[in-house]
Amino acid sequence: MVNHDENCIFCKIIRKEIPSEIVYQDEKVTAFKDLSPIAPVHVLIVPNTHIPSLSESSSEHAELLGEVLLAGAKIARDLKIDQSGYRIVVNNGADAGQTVFHIHFHLLGGRELHFKTQ
Repeated sequence: MVNHDENCIFCKIIRKEIPSEIVYQDEKVTAFKDLSPIAPVHVLIVPNTHIPSLSESSSEHAELLGEVLLAGAKIARDLKIDQSGYRIVVNNGADAGQTVFHIHFHLLGGRELHFKTQ
C-alpha cells in the first residue's frame, strides 16, 4: 500500500487533488512539470510513497528510488533530451534548497547546464 501524507502538496498532486501538468505516472512514480522551471525541461519526479527526504529513506526504499531514476531516464528519452544530456538532482534539507518535504528529483535539460558554487 502506498503511504501518503494528507497535507503534502506532492501527495495531493499524486492523488490528483491539485492540478498539475503530469508527464508520467505509474503505480510507483509520478512526474510533473515544475511551476518555476530553471531550464527548458524541468520535471519533478516523485515516488508515490511519501518519504520526507533522502536522509529519511532506508534500504527498504532502494527499489523504489531506483524506479524513480529509471522513470527519469524514460522521461528524458520521451522529451528528447537523452542524447544532448540532462541532470537529475535531489536536494536534501533546507540548506540544500529542499522546500517540499516529500523526496523529489529534478530532471533538468534542454540547454547546456553549468555547475556553479558560491
